[in-house]
Amino acid sequence: MIEMELNKIVIDENRHDQLIVLKEKEGKRILPIVIGLNEASAIKLKISGFHPPRPLTHDLLYNTIRQLDAVLEKVVIDKLQENTFHAKLVLKQDGKTKIIDARPSDSIALAVRSNAPIFVEEEVLRQSNFFNLEK
Repeated sequence: MIEMELNKIVIDENRHDQLIVLKEKEGKRILPIVIGLNEASAIKLKISGFHPPRPLTHDLLYNTIRQLDAVLEKVVIDKLQENTFHAKLVLKQDGKTKIIDARPSDSIALAVRSNAPIFVEEEVLRQSNFFNLEK
């Protein structure tokens, strides 16, 4: 698994294109992932420091995880199937690991709320024809 970090969010409201770009933490590879407008907005609001008066959906899920005495240990983007990325939330609760299927966009929205690391399987990077910043 390769540790990645959120590099940028691109929101084009006119063309309805949104994507997040993950960058290899200790390297030059980047991975763009197309996501929905709601998820892009949720990520952007959180990293910009916006605090809504009431919890938004990802805030609600994050708060629920915390109230259940669980911790989001990491996010893993583990599969690319038919041009669709798949992810897993890896939670720890009472010393036990729980793995939950999720969309990468929702997973990253939770990761930015909990400061959890984001990983991508090497095979996913190969399949996705990742970009290298040195090229």
